[in-house]
Amino acid sequence: MDADTTVTLTDPMDFKVEELLKEVHFARTPAITKLVDDTVSAIRKSISKIPDAFPVTADLAPGFVRDIGADKVEFKFNKPKTFKIGGSYSINCVVKPAVNVDLFVGLPKECFHEKDYLNHRYHAKRCLYLCVIKKHLKSSPSFDKVEWSAMQNEARKPVLVVYPAVKSVEAPGFFVRIIPTAASLFNIAKLNLKRNNVRAFNQDGIPRATPKYNSSILEDMFLEDNAEYVEKTISRWKELGEALILLKVWARQRSSIYVHDCLNGYLISILLSYLVSLDKINNSMKALQILRVVLDFIATSKLWNRGLYFPPKGQIGVSKEEKLQYKEAFPVVICDPSAQVNLAFRMTSVGFCELQDEAASTLQCMDKCGDGGFEETFLTKIDFPAKYDYCVRLNLRGHTEVHALGFCLDDECWRLYEQKVHSLLNQGLVDRAKSIRVTWRNSPSEWNIENGLAVLDREPLLVGISVSSLEKLFRIVDIGPNAEKKEEALRFRKFWGEKAELRRFKDGTIAESTVWESEQWTRHLILKGIIEYVLLRHLSLSKENVVQIVDQLDFSLLHGAKDLVSFSASLLEAFEVLSKRLHLIEDIPLKISSVQPLDSDFPSFCCAIILEGSGNWPMDHVAIEKTKSAFLIKIGESLQNRWGMTCSATEDDADIFMSGYAFRLKILHERGLSLVKSENGNKAKRVYSTDKMLFIRGQHASMINGLQGRYPVFGPVVRFLRLLAEYDWTFSALVIDINNDFGPEDFKLINDNFVSSRKASEENVQNVNPALFLATAYDKASEAWTTCSPNFTELKRLVAYARSSANLLTKLILEDQTDSCRWECLFRTPLNNYDAVVLLHRQRLPYPRRLLFPSEVNRGRHVARVNASKAFGPFLVPEEMKGSSEEVKNKMMVDFDPLRCFVGDKEYSNKLKLWYDSLGGDAIGLTWERVGSKIGVESFVSVQNALVGVRIRRLATANGGSKLVGHLFVNSTAAGQGAFVNAFHPIPTVFKN
Repeated sequence: MDADTTVTLTDPMDFKVEELLKEVHFARTPAITKLVDDTVSAIRKSISKIPDAFPVTADLAPGFVRDIGADKVEFKFNKPKTFKIGGSYSINCVVKPAVNVDLFVGLPKECFHEKDYLNHRYHAKRCLYLCVIKKHLKSSPSFDKVEWSAMQNEARKPVLVVYPAVKSVEAPGFFVRIIPTAASLFNIAKLNLKRNNVRAFNQDGIPRATPKYNSSILEDMFLEDNAEYVEKTISRWKELGEALILLKVWARQRSSIYVHDCLNGYLISILLSYLVSLDKINNSMKALQILRVVLDFIATSKLWNRGLYFPPKGQIGVSKEEKLQYKEAFPVVICDPSAQVNLAFRMTSVGFCELQDEAASTLQCMDKCGDGGFEETFLTKIDFPAKYDYCVRLNLRGHTEVHALGFCLDDECWRLYEQKVHSLLNQGLVDRAKSIRVTWRNSPSEWNIENGLAVLDREPLLVGISVSSLEKLFRIVDIGPNAEKKEEALRFRKFWGEKAELRRFKDGTIAESTVWESEQWTRHLILKGIIEYVLLRHLSLSKENVVQIVDQLDFSLLHGAKDLVSFSASLLEAFEVLSKRLHLIEDIPLKISSVQPLDSDFPSFCCAIILEGSGNWPMDHVAIEKTKSAFLIKIGESLQNRWGMTCSATEDDADIFMSGYAFRLKILHERGLSLVKSENGNKAKRVYSTDKMLFIRGQHASMINGLQGRYPVFGPVVRFLRLLAEYDWTFSALVIDINNDFGPEDFKLINDNFVSSRKASEENVQNVNPALFLATAYDKASEAWTTCSPNFTELKRLVAYARSSANLLTKLILEDQTDSCRWECLFRTPLNNYDAVVLLHRQRLPYPRRLLFPSEVNRGRHVARVNASKAFGPFLVPEEMKGSSEEVKNKMMVDFDPLRCFVGDKEYSNKLKLWYDSLGGDAIGLTWERVGSKIGVESFVSVQNALVGVRIRRLATANGGSKLVGHLFVNSTAAGQGAFVNAFHPIPTVFKN
């Protein structure tokens, strides 16, 4: 490939990155610069009015001082020694929507004693100093409000959030964070990693080292120096700043890593500066290249094993002994340029593993996904509900056990509780879980720090669990230590309590174990039972406080009192029997080589029969169709004669009745497909379209079954609402390459097909066809599934519903929602979005058990009502299964859906747009274009007449004994067909004003 071609191929990605940077970068316009300067100036002016030597006591924040256990906190207020803008704004890398500026306020040394690094005195005075500032800022008319926040969720290090009274259209929600700094405040040697500076932190009276506490103070002491170092580095060339913005966007989309115990914007800028210092990044690189270098370093570098240390410049570097101390104290080390503080002291080993995993996944996605994985890397939100298979929420409000040993010692109690929950679940779930993530964002908004730290348990603690495999997940028995290992067995029994039992296994082993009895269709609840048992036993929690997002939607899968899984076994068993019998048929010219279900979940029980190869097939498509019909008739006769099975064959297919199911058999002949494609005429086109769809369904079923085989957890846990809601359907084809089969030529062909489909509708996006472009290995032009539907209007509505449902689902998972009815809303279409609503007779629906809940209309005008016929029922009793094959078929009404007959009528299809649930809904929504701002009485009348006209024609057709168009019911009785008509006619019709 020549150089020019390479440039052409990379241009689309470069263009998208450029547009993304324009969209998210908070640029320094003159108006923004004035807003920032005026706000900072007003803050300085307000602080300058505070009188010197103002006496400050614990009374300003008595709860905070009490809870962190500080003493000797009184001091006399002195004005800050420095004011300096730092953070992202200082390097012009603020990323929307979090539009803010960090203002570093230098704490004066006169307010502190030399030993205030002990026992949280520094933290207490730091807070009290901000209390004084807050009091004066709140009295100024220049500010709308002043609130508390916490630095990286560390409650003992509060910061002030100041909103100016003047609002800006360019920067809605703009605020300034006032962050205290403590340069040269204490002797650094007194804060080394081995020292104990919190006397209450001891074991059996022996002081323990406080590395996290010490680092918390050191962070403030070197905050200004490190910010200055980052500013000098990032300002060297603009691509560094652009890369920093891209990395922030990438991290913010991933809530499991952009959190207090992992990554933040400051650490990203430090890491970027570190790689520049090692010359791993140079000024010839573009922003996207730099991002890849950073992600690759995070994912694969061996330097993490010893820690990251900036190269020394004219001074002695970090000694081996000091490096060893860092690694002993912290799981992750990113030492600052001064070599005095580990800036990653909050990062946990679990958080770092998540970070490496996300970095590696992103690189893989950028290499394999279309357009360099732009959508997946920067625009796809991967939050807890999307990332993890199981989500658990612990409501710990008022749970005093969290801070029983104190709110803050070396670490804070909330961080220790995270570790405790993780350890318990890790021990309880063993190899069932691939990863466990526990985070507690304990610093809420509108927090009155003056009242203390006890209120910081209002937010729930979140647990995300990725399962290792379905086999391990559904395991009923967990085998513990061998009975001969006394100490291990004792620990096992202590952990599991009454759930532990000594068992003898088939191989003769006697071992401790736990048993989790479960029915087949409730195996997914085994994990729920384990989690609940472990947490309730070891954390003294009530059952109501452990909310597991596991079975809230199970009601939608129930078939009577049981899950559909309990019925699928009999269906699969019936299919296996049928398949074996078909293979045993010998009185047909060609043997059956395979029987393939055309739907992965058997919704239509349709199966494709593939015959053994032969060169004797005719060369005319009409003759091929006749030959296939002859095969189907003979297959039906063979099944009926040999096994007494009830069969009904037509020119197109054969219906086989067994074990209470109806299987529709079709013959798939690929040679006939290619032959009929070359012929002209409407019949040839119809045959080609039917056979091609049959062929595609077979390939699709194989693809999905193969995917399920490779990833067994795919079926139970995959989610797609965010994909529907956030994918750029107008300008991007969705490429589905499950087996990584596509090469450059395939992607080029798909792109050409996509561009070609869009060219015809460049002037009018509503004419885009197909609106949803899905490219697969068997269909690179998106002809199989989306040619006719959805159109632009339907896709727009689909995206809107997916977005609202995804947002609701996320809210239900992450927030404290106790109303069980809220979960039902995910499946409830808001009927007030339609101009008219038709409610169907629920007891006459073809699949009444699929109706999750009845539709309700609480507004509008009742226009018409029609009673349902009593001659039709959707269920058959066993006695009705007797009789001839034709009688059984007529009674079973295979593939008959009166709803589709109703909505398919052409009388009103041009006047109205009908929206309905083909899987078992009891409502039809109607919309039409408005001529004016309102819909008049004439529209009501025309719609009502159209509906009544449909009913009259259907009844006339039924009385004539004719076949219902598009369905397979021949010679049914007039009374029966009349009942079908009444079944789908509405109870009320309700119109929205």
